[in-house]
Amino acid sequence: MTNVNNNTLVYVVEDSHSSGALYCRQLEKAGFTTQHFFDGYSALAAIKKSMPDVIVQDVNLPDISGLEVLQFVKKQSKSAQVVIITSNSSIDIAVEAMRLGGFDFIEKPFSAARLVAAVINANKQTIKDLVTTCHKTEMASLPKQDFIGESLAMQTVFRLLISASRSKASVFITGESGTGKEVCAQTLHNAGARRQEPFIAINCAAIPAELFESEFFGHVRGAFSGALTERKGAVEVANGGTLFLDEICEMEFALQAKLLRFLQTGTFCKVGSNELQQSDVRIVCATNRNPSAEVGEGRFREDLYYRLNVIPIKLPPLRERTNDILLLAKHFLQSKSAENSKAFQQLSPEVEQFFLNYDWPGNIRELQNTIENIVVMHDSIVVSPSMLPSDFGHVQHAPLNNAPINNIKKSPSYAASSHHDIVPLWIVEKNTILSAIACCDGNIPLAAAYLGVSASTIYRKIKSWEQTDN
Repeated sequence: MTNVNNNTLVYVVEDSHSSGALYCRQLEKAGFTTQHFFDGYSALAAIKKSMPDVIVQDVNLPDISGLEVLQFVKKQSKSAQVVIITSNSSIDIAVEAMRLGGFDFIEKPFSAARLVAAVINANKQTIKDLVTTCHKTEMASLPKQDFIGESLAMQTVFRLLISASRSKASVFITGESGTGKEVCAQTLHNAGARRQEPFIAINCAAIPAELFESEFFGHVRGAFSGALTERKGAVEVANGGTLFLDEICEMEFALQAKLLRFLQTGTFCKVGSNELQQSDVRIVCATNRNPSAEVGEGRFREDLYYRLNVIPIKLPPLRERTNDILLLAKHFLQSKSAENSKAFQQLSPEVEQFFLNYDWPGNIRELQNTIENIVVMHDSIVVSPSMLPSDFGHVQHAPLNNAPINNIKKSPSYAASSHHDIVPLWIVEKNTILSAIACCDGNIPLAAAYLGVSASTIYRKIKSWEQTDN
C-alpha cells in the first residue's frame, strides 16, 4: 500500500454513526487523520474554517444534499478532492457529481480497499493541483519582459530560471544566435535577490584580447600606453550584482585561467597594480557554440567549464517553439507600434500562416527586426504580406537561370493519359513552385505561405535546380 502522511486530513461526512465510524477506522488504519461529521451543515462550518485534503461524503444527508456540500467546496479559494458515497445506483447522480467537480464515485457496499484507494488517489490529485498552482504563481511572478513563451520548452526554461534565481550559482546559457540569451540572463538577474544591484554585460567576442583584461579587471593610471586615468573594470562595477559574459567560448585561452582564478578566490588585481581587491558577483555566461565540444577540441578549459556550468540552461531555437511564434510577433508588433507612434494592431491571416511556416534561422532577433522594419516603413492597422521586407527569408539569392524572379512564367499543368505521359514528381513539384512564385509576382515568402512550406525550403530547391541545370 502507498505510504500516507499522517498529516493528511480526511473529513468523513456520513449521517450513519456506525458507517462513519467504520470509514474513519479503515482510513486511520491506512495512515490518514480523520474527522467525522453527521450532517451537511456541520461539515460546511468545518470546511469554511479549515479545508481538509480529502472529503468523503454520503450524497444522502439529513439536512442538505451531499452535492450541495460538493458545490460549496469547489467554490472555495483552496479546494479539496471529494469522494462521493451513495447507496443509490442511479448513473444520473454519478454523472452530476462528476460534473460538479467530484473526484470519485463509490457505491455501497464497498470494501475497505476500495475506500482507501479512492482517498489515496484523491490526495495525490490534491498534491498535484497544489504544485501546479505554485508553479503558475511563480511563473507569473517571473519578470519576463521580452522573454516570453507558452511552449513546453519555454516553460521548462522558466522553471529553471525560478530555481536558479534563489541561489548565486553560476549559470551557463547555450543556444543559437538570436534565441535571447542576454534577455534570459537579464530576466534571471531581475528575478533574484541581486535585482537592485548592477547587471553588467560583456561580449567576449567583441573585445580585443590585448584589452580584455583591462575591460574585465580595470587598470590603474599609467598601466600601459593610453591609460591616462584609473579605470574600473566590469568585475568591480558589477560588485554585488550579475556579470554576464556573452560568447564565453571566444575568450582567449590565457585569459580563461585568470577568469578561473577570480571565480575560485573572488579576488583580482587591476592591470598595473599589485593591490588585491574583492568582488562578489554572480557569473552568468552564454555561447552559441557547443561548450563541451570546445573543451574536447582544447579551445576551452575543462576546469573553467565545470566551474561555470553549475546550472545549464539551453534555449530552444524559434523553429522548435511554433506555439510561441505568433505570441512573440504580436508582442513585438504592439511594443514597436507604441515606440513609433503607429496604429498596427494585428497580423493578417496570410502573414500569420507564413510566420508559422518559416524556419526563422535568425530566431527571435530576426522576428523582432522583421516586425520593426514593417512598423517603421508602413502605416496601417493590419500587417499584410506586401509589407514583408523584400529581402525577408534570405540573405542573398541568385534567380533561377539568371532570370529575374518577376519574369518567371506560370508553368503548364500536366494530365497523364498513359505511362508515357507521366511526369517525374520533382518536375511536378518544380512547376508548382514556379507557378506559385509567378502568381505572387516573384514574392517567394508569400508564395511559400500559400504553398504551406517555409521560404527557406523553396530557396534550397531553387538552388538544387540551378546546380542540375549547370
